[in-house]
Amino acid sequence: MSDLFWLTDAQMARLAPFFPKSHGKPRVDDKRVLSGIIFINRNGLRWRDAPAAYGPHKTLYSRWKRWSEKGLFARMMAGLAAEHGEKTTVMIDATYLKAHRTATSMQSLAR
Repeated sequence: MSDLFWLTDAQMARLAPFFPKSHGKPRVDDKRVLSGIIFINRNGLRWRDAPAAYGPHKTLYSRWKRWSEKGLFARMMAGLAAEHGEKTTVMIDATYLKAHRTATSMQSLAR
């Protein structure tokens, strides 16, 4: 698949300071896993639908789950935003999110 998303080496270098230290067994390739997590989130896919190039979907999910619970992704976003001079506000574009058709107005239900 030529439309897969891959982080560049420069992007990985910027993210590397936020990674937790590896204890014991070395982690699966961070670049491959993070690229897969981003691909899944950008395209709104289920973890099970991850392309094989990113590795097992269980690996993608477990890394996302563990690092989310530790607040790692939030620290990444805050750290990257802080590099651009904005110290207090972190914004994520969520324009790709879908709402159910009944979410447009509660007025029609009140009648």
